[in-house]
Amino acid sequence: MHSHSEFETPPPGCPAHADGRRTSLYGPEFAADPHAVYEQLRQHGPTAPVELSPGVEAELVTDYATALQILQNPDAFARDPRRWRALNEGRVPLDSPVLPMLMYRPNSMFSDGSDHLRLRQAVTDSLARLDMHRVGRHVDRVAKYLIEQFSGHGKADLVADYARWLPLLVFNDLFGCPAEIGDRLVFGFSGIFDGIDAEKANETLTESLLELVALKRAHPGDDVTSWLMQHPSQLSDEEMIHQLVMLIGAGAEPMQNLISSALRLMLCDERYAGGQHSAGLPVDDALHDVLWNSPPIANYATHYPVQDVEVSGSKLPAGSPVLISFASANTDPGLSVGRQTLSKRAHLAWGAGPHACPAKDPALLISVLAIEKLLNTLPDIELGVPEESLTWRPGPFHRALNSLPARFTPVRVEGRPAGPMPAPVGAGAIAGQDQTSGKSRKSSWWSGFLSWWKM
Repeated sequence: MHSHSEFETPPPGCPAHADGRRTSLYGPEFAADPHAVYEQLRQHGPTAPVELSPGVEAELVTDYATALQILQNPDAFARDPRRWRALNEGRVPLDSPVLPMLMYRPNSMFSDGSDHLRLRQAVTDSLARLDMHRVGRHVDRVAKYLIEQFSGHGKADLVADYARWLPLLVFNDLFGCPAEIGDRLVFGFSGIFDGIDAEKANETLTESLLELVALKRAHPGDDVTSWLMQHPSQLSDEEMIHQLVMLIGAGAEPMQNLISSALRLMLCDERYAGGQHSAGLPVDDALHDVLWNSPPIANYATHYPVQDVEVSGSKLPAGSPVLISFASANTDPGLSVGRQTLSKRAHLAWGAGPHACPAKDPALLISVLAIEKLLNTLPDIELGVPEESLTWRPGPFHRALNSLPARFTPVRVEGRPAGPMPAPVGAGAIAGQDQTSGKSRKSSWWSGFLSWWKM
């Protein structure tokens, strides 16, 4: 572990040198090469001052051992954002695009103590009721549907046409979500992760989930939403909404990034492709490669010191947001030798301690099956552009490709004609209407899938 004296002053060239400015974790420069930024931040020590968006300051943990120490110590590092001193004192812009990702919600992610235990138990017990065979069958159906939409074209964007939609369509089934609600959830979750029209996205998300909760109160089914309602914890409607925000949002968006990043490896990295996909390393290895080196949630798990504390020589004031950089911690140079002997699952991409992800096993299963289905259906698929031309979505929290163009030999679908590509979900879908004509918007992924499945 580093001593405090090694990091008393940032070295020349460090973004925070001399003028005390914080390093920005937003914008295209950070998105283009985050590991270069992490390397600079490590010069501060195990934590470093960053800015998540204009006026939103935090400390970022870049060291594996320190990250693990904080994740496993809930008594000293709370998760409840109502402890956020700068926000309580009016020093954080209320229109900041990152607030929907940081604000308090009464769910197990943002709670502590007995509240956390009660909410966490409801979540883990409900997820434990999932039938993995049912999950697998539905992934296969959804993947087949999505692939049929583009397989005859000989080209596709594996983010926009596949990875973005597969988790949401699978989750819509697992959570018993009808089409008219599921279509709006896409807009809501995309908006709060990207920080684009975040206020409207958050409003849409809340309204959509409120409708889902009301529907399941009246008509429970064999789905996670109904199981949460039936749990002995007796969740209120507000608690239900925010467990669903956590479960669907913390599942769909990261899984999209995990699938697309692993597909990038499968198509570009000779260790996995090797000229033929079947000749390289398996999909499971590609997924764990991503989780180690480019985790889909790169910086998150915000903690608030209960009191002023010194961690590995860094002073962290009470009530200051401390984020874990899973991407930096996993690639900590001090861990490079130890990684050779660690389990491939020893990364921190799923978190650790009492707030570790409760759904990592279903998430891995869905991701593996989605990638295998694509590669088996389109065995000669390859990257459609030079790898160096790929770009990443800006944002402090995620590591997400903008697009992943691919090409392959067109495949004719016998007996079931592929429908037209559904239009992207956008502002018109929020109200369920076409903005120019006022007519009902008929084209959507979830409703399109349901129609296809009934053919």
